Amino acid sequence: MEDLFKGSVDRFCQIAVRLSAAKRVLDVGAGQGLLLSFLSELGHECHALDVKDQAAAYPDMYGKGIVFQVCNVEADAIPYPNESFDAVVCCQVLEHFSHSPLPSVREMRRVLRPGGVLEIDVPNVASFRNRVRLLRGKHITYDYAEHYLHATPISYKGMSYYPLRHNREFTKGDLELLLQSSGFQKYEVSFLKSRRYREGIERMRSIGTAIKDLIPSFRKSLIAFAYK
Repeated sequence: MEDLFKGSVDRFCQIAVRLSAAKRVLDVGAGQGLLLSFLSELGHECHALDVKDQAAAYPDMYGKGIVFQVCNVEADAIPYPNESFDAVVCCQVLEHFSHSPLPSVREMRRVLRPGGVLEIDVPNVASFRNRVRLLRGKHITYDYAEHYLHATPISYKGMSYYPLRHNREFTKGDLELLLQSSGFQKYEVSFLKSRRYREGIERMRSIGTAIKDLIPSFRKSLIAFAYK
C-alpha cells in the first residue's frame, strides 16, 4: 500500500486540487480505498464501488465512514440515483474492462450533478516504456501465459470478464473520443507526469523519469477531467 501511494502522489494531488469544491465523491473501482482515504482526510464525503468485495478494508483499515458497495460497473447500473455526486473518480480502472467502457462512463455521467467533474486516468499506450519494449521485441502488457493464454474468466450475467489484466491501454484520442461519446462537451485530457516519491539515494532514479517526462507523449499515464 505504501509503495502504491508513493507512485500515485502526483495523481492524487492533482485530483485533490480539481475536486476541492466537491463535497460528495464516488470512486469507481476503488480497490482498498487509498485515494478515498486521502480525500476523506480533506473533508470529502466518500463512496466507493469495486467489483471485488473490499468492505472489510474500509472500517478496519481507515475507519473514516467511507461507504462501500460491490458493483460490476461493466454490467450493472451504478447503485445511486441521478445527480448524486459532485465528483466521480475512476483511477487506473478502464484498462481492466473486458468490454466497451462507454456504458459505464455514461453511468458515471448520470450520477454527476450539473457542474460536477469526472476524473479518469488510464495507461498511455504510447508511453516511452511501451515504445522501448516493442523495439526490444517485448509486449507491453502482462505475462502472456498467465494472464492471456491460460486466463480463466469471471462469468457474470452470461458474459465473461478478465479484470486481473490490462485488456486495452489508451491513446489521448481514444480517451477524448470516449468522453465525447459519453455526452461530455467540456473536458481536457493531458499526459500525467510519472514521478514517484523517493527518499535518499533512491531519488537519483527520479532523474531518468524527469527526462522522459519532458516529452509529454512519453509519460506513463493519461488523465482527464470532464465537466457535466
